[in-house]
Amino acid sequence: MIPMVDLKNQYQRLKPEIDAELAKVLESAHFILGPNVQAFEQEAAEYLGVKHAIGCASGTDALHLALLAAGIGPGDEVITPAFTFIATAEAIRYTGAKPVFVDIEPDSFNIDVSAVEAAITSRTRAILPVHLFGQPADMPALIALAEKHGLKVIEDCAQSFGADIDGTMTGGIGLAGCHSFFPSKNLGAYGDGGMVTTNDDALAERVRILRNHGSQVRYYHDVIGYNSRLDEMQAAILRVKLRHIDEFNRGRRRAAHAYSAALKAHVTPPHENGLGTHVYHQYTLLSDRRDDIMQALQAADIACAIYYPVPLHQQKVFAEDCAGVSLPVTEDVSRRCLSLPIFPELSDEQIGRIVETVAGALA
Repeated sequence: MIPMVDLKNQYQRLKPEIDAELAKVLESAHFILGPNVQAFEQEAAEYLGVKHAIGCASGTDALHLALLAAGIGPGDEVITPAFTFIATAEAIRYTGAKPVFVDIEPDSFNIDVSAVEAAITSRTRAILPVHLFGQPADMPALIALAEKHGLKVIEDCAQSFGADIDGTMTGGIGLAGCHSFFPSKNLGAYGDGGMVTTNDDALAERVRILRNHGSQVRYYHDVIGYNSRLDEMQAAILRVKLRHIDEFNRGRRRAAHAYSAALKAHVTPPHENGLGTHVYHQYTLLSDRRDDIMQALQAADIACAIYYPVPLHQQKVFAEDCAGVSLPVTEDVSRRCLSLPIFPELSDEQIGRIVETVAGALA
């Protein structure tokens, strides 16, 4: 079986480092907001080139806390793509604001800047682009648009840790960046975890208060906050993996480029928009014969997945807000997209087997 991501393989490679760090945490008996969380926050901030990195319990919480800290609330509108995981829109709803879904670019699958501009109203307070599948969205154009209209930009970096635009990492371009450390991510923990990054001192302080029951000083509470703290053991694991993130991302890019070179005559491979470095959290192709490819892969004991089969504006939970909404590019991509296995340890032999199966299905 070739899985979508091989976490066992990666653990075996890093086992001596990870096991040693976990043993230190257990010996210390310091499990909440301990030295590993503080060290990881500092190391991640340095790697990403930002002033502040604040660990929290999940990527979803990172989005929620960043939006709250940015002042987003009831009556506000936040523009975001419909072609993404539901957490992006859930976090907007958690604040009481309304997600306004717009279409995507047909090649990059990222938010369409022209569609964003057309969707701006007097209630729009923020833009929430997603760096989908590891490719940076057009942040220069989005930042210019936001400045023109007085809007805030919160980046969803759940799939883009290590991606950059002209040397500036995603998560350090907008007002805040929101990262996920779900196990399958490019930088993944062994459970849930998240982080908010920012260069804004005031926003960073608000996120720190919100993640810890609204408290700066123990048992003194300034606001109603949340219990959203990055776990000390997960932080220890992430510190080990952070040392390898560039290697991981190079491995993903190597596999992706091998796929594209071999499959470009058969399918529409992912398009790199040239804005920055694509780190390939997913390798997502387009084909009118998606079902044939899926059946062939499944028969060959090769994993595959559809990200995302039902765009958010067509989900039942958003039916009331999205009645009559049509996003033709998003809907077309959802019908034709298919993701192949992608992970740093993917071997040339495995890539060859996957390519042969896809090509054979379309012969």
